Amino acid sequence: MNRLKTGFDFSTTAADVLQGINLEGKTMIVTGGASGIGIETVRALAAAGAAVTIAARRPDAAEAVAADLRKATGNAAITVEPLDVADLSSVRRFVTAWNSPVDALINNAGIMALPALQRTGEGREMQFATNYLGHFALTLGLYPWLKAAGKARVVSVASSGALWSPVLWDDMDFRFTPYHPIVAYGQSKTACILLSVGIARKWAEDGITSNALNPGAIATNLQRHTGGLKTPEPFRKTPEQGAANSVLLAASPLLDGISGRYFDNCNEAEIVAERSEQTAGAVAPYAVDPQNADRLWAMAEATLAEG
Repeated sequence: MNRLKTGFDFSTTAADVLQGINLEGKTMIVTGGASGIGIETVRALAAAGAAVTIAARRPDAAEAVAADLRKATGNAAITVEPLDVADLSSVRRFVTAWNSPVDALINNAGIMALPALQRTGEGREMQFATNYLGHFALTLGLYPWLKAAGKARVVSVASSGALWSPVLWDDMDFRFTPYHPIVAYGQSKTACILLSVGIARKWAEDGITSNALNPGAIATNLQRHTGGLKTPEPFRKTPEQGAANSVLLAASPLLDGISGRYFDNCNEAEIVAERSEQTAGAVAPYAVDPQNADRLWAMAEATLAEG
């Protein structure tokens, strides 16, 4: 299988990706759309005409962001709904209330490198629960509305951090393994990539495609537990550049029919045999392995059934 090259690159912005593309009549959801690259993702999609729902843990703060974006884009169809992806009851409320087709779901919300082990009310490690499990539950719950859209897309915002850890199958919640912030983060982002691989395998007949991405190194609140962005300045991106991958996978015709792949710098990443100092454009074999995707899907379904 040849890697997909789009003609875009490191410096491409979200607006560049959507230049000349009309998204009027499309409905999209962006989790965590009121901060970081989420804001720029919403801005670009709305500027192209899409109706965009910001699903946010703090809806009051998100509403202020939405108001600014409505004014900036001239698009009144930017709405806010409460959603805490770390809280499965919040996910269930969001899904139950939703009642229209979804053309694109951008699973963007996330946390990074919590310095100490934290667990959700259900007892799950917090990064895995927030970055992956809550989004899995959301995606599964919205499946009827994704199917109803005809050619829906699910976008998983992952990270080059996936190169730091596979899924720890026997101890995802660090009940025996000593907790390490980056290992836990890496596991959660590997799981995000495997979600897209799983969707490609299970929902293709419904016209639903899914791909994952690394947004790149962008200085946002995501790094608040790491002491700030450590990436050398020449390799850093602006939020507008970081959002380019998200909108590419959510809305570009270049991705029509493409599913189950991982993108970096707006191009499909290379599967590598080992991690090197330069992680851009690389993905580990375990993160795109179909058997791993099926195994994780089954485990996640069982977890949700228990809850």
